[in-house]
Amino acid sequence: MMSHDETRSEGATEQSQPPGRPTLKTIARLAGLGVTTVSRALHDAPDIGEETKARVRLLAESLGYQPNRAGVRLRTGRSHVIALVLATESEELGINSQLIYGISETLSASAYQLVVMLHDPAADPLGPVRDIAEAGTADGILFARIEPNDPRVRFLADRGVPFATHGRTDMGIEHPYFDFDNEAYAESAVRRLASLGRRRLTLVGPPPHLTYARHMAAGFCRGIALSGLQKVSVGPIDTDSPHELIQAEVYRLMECDDRPDGFVCGSAVAALSVTAGAEAAGLVLGCDFDVVVKESSNLFRKFRPAIETAHEDFRAAGRWLAEAIVGRIEGTADASVHFLDVPRLAAPERLEEKATASGA
Repeated sequence: MMSHDETRSEGATEQSQPPGRPTLKTIARLAGLGVTTVSRALHDAPDIGEETKARVRLLAESLGYQPNRAGVRLRTGRSHVIALVLATESEELGINSQLIYGISETLSASAYQLVVMLHDPAADPLGPVRDIAEAGTADGILFARIEPNDPRVRFLADRGVPFATHGRTDMGIEHPYFDFDNEAYAESAVRRLASLGRRRLTLVGPPPHLTYARHMAAGFCRGIALSGLQKVSVGPIDTDSPHELIQAEVYRLMECDDRPDGFVCGSAVAALSVTAGAEAAGLVLGCDFDVVVKESSNLFRKFRPAIETAHEDFRAAGRWLAEAIVGRIEGTADASVHFLDVPRLAAPERLEEKATASGA
């Protein structure tokens, strides 16, 4: 038996559905059930039989039924929306797409919808997160490009809003995060370049205000020190710089007598720009210089196989983040849960290696 408030909420939900869109009443009529029974079946109520639940779900799926979010929020206090906040410039060779695919794969089996919000990286990064939290338009928030002392993390933690991040801070605030071990990546990249006979190395890393830029720089410097190599500083460029600027700076470096012969790159576009700049100076990849990069696809192995790669799985990151944020919303995941992805450096097969293997 529904209360007066419940009846009014359900009626408001049905009346606000767009014309032609299947509603709870549509499913109830076709199933020969009451609207309340249909609603409870879709919400997996324990007092509804499994056969009835299966029949209702099948009808809902075949009709393309989607619950009215305003009505759901009115009844439950939840929007069943998860917001993913992304910077507009961070879409690089499908990275954002892979992250979104991973999140969507996991959420497709849940009651939650994903909403992607893009923001200008030059603007206040707290703005979109604050707007979502204060308006209550999402039950949980996901975001990336984390800073060591990130105001978004403190804001959401202080207000008790469920959130998870791609990346980590140095703030000591416990929250779910998925991160790639950029420190281990850079150190292993230096070791690989050293094994190829490279002695003068340059790092083209992320923007220095981001946490993972510090991790990558620390791993690079430790690798340099342990291998007894020389670090060659690069001009004011990073992985966010326009590719023309990266290419021009590398061209300048490669024109010098004490040019670098190895590069560790923090992004795929940076690696392509570095390679283009060095080749424009008349140098040959795999002969005069080598490049190591982390990537989320297999494009380098297909089109520039001489470039060394480490795989970073953004799709897996998306799946993990989706599970973590749902767990935080529903109280089944601890705030301290996190995952650190260990890099795997996959060296390409070189011409001299092929020759040795064939006995030439």
